[in-house]
Amino acid sequence: MKKLVVLFIATSFLVGCETLSKLPGIGGGQVTEGEAADGIKEALGQGLAKAVLQLNKEDGFFKDALYKVLLPPDAKKIENTLRDLGMGNMVDKAILQINRAAEDAAGYAKPIFVDAIKSMTISDAIGLVKNGDTSATHFFRVKTTDKLYAAFQPVIKSSLDKLNATKYYGDVVTTYNNFPTTFKKINPDLPGFVTERAVYALFNLVGKEEVNIRQNIAARTTDLLRKVFGAKWQ
Repeated sequence: MKKLVVLFIATSFLVGCETLSKLPGIGGGQVTEGEAADGIKEALGQGLAKAVLQLNKEDGFFKDALYKVLLPPDAKKIENTLRDLGMGNMVDKAILQINRAAEDAAGYAKPIFVDAIKSMTISDAIGLVKNGDTSATHFFRVKTTDKLYAAFQPVIKSSLDKLNATKYYGDVVTTYNNFPTTFKKINPDLPGFVTERAVYALFNLVGKEEVNIRQNIAARTTDLLRKVFGAKWQ
């Protein structure tokens, strides 16, 4: 009799532990915390892959109205002055090469972002799955932006130098600063600005794909995504 009681208690304890490791999905089957975390990471990874594919090609930035990188706000006065003086071609060439550099650098973003995704813990997985919209992308952005900037900016700078964007931008700034009427010399941080715009574009596209996965069954391309995002959460 004692053995039966002990066995019953042990069995109940194991069942309880198993239940605690599950998330209370309704209609889509139970999902473990580990599966939820892996699902979030997979969704972010899928979004990143699509973002890189879209941006890491000729005109990926340059011909996209939303993501095209223009001159830094501090350099707007430079652009207007040079265009008024008939030097618009110089400005256009600088803007083109800046976007070419961003397109080139986007190809190097994937391993940087993948490492950041892998470093996510499962502690927030339940909330991220439940919250919907772009909550996972927002969480990822908040937790990793500083590290991503630090890792990505040297890549951007290298691309700017490699594609002569730094030179063309430097020509624009130097031409403006050498005017006799220019009393306040201007030289905004081009690598920092382009990094900001490139990271914004990547996160924005990842967020769009997250929404797509949450709302569109066809976008859930793996069994894990179908299980995690197919459940109806309490």
